[in-house]
Amino acid sequence: MATVTVEINGRPYAVGCADGQEERVRILAEQFDGHVRQVSAEVGHVGDLRLFLMAGLMLADELHEVRLGNPVAPTVAPAASSDGVAEALNAVAARLEKIAQGL
Repeated sequence: MATVTVEINGRPYAVGCADGQEERVRILAEQFDGHVRQVSAEVGHVGDLRLFLMAGLMLADELHEVRLGNPVAPTVAPAASSDGVAEALNAVAARLEKIAQGL
């Protein structure tokens, strides 16, 4: 098993992967980092956990749309609606953090 160090939102993370998959992991990490940075730009610094959760939800939404056969909308939300999206994602993140604290 190989280990790759990737950088997400300016922080290094060591990730294990199958031998030969290092470059793929780097590419995927760059894509994820782009989503994390986009969320950070829209909502400010809310902690890595929330940023990662929000970026993960964005990616899950994109995957869901692709699986439905719908074209994927641009990942940059129009300014008028980004506040509502950010607010909804913050609410989901807060609920998940509360659940995690109860475990």
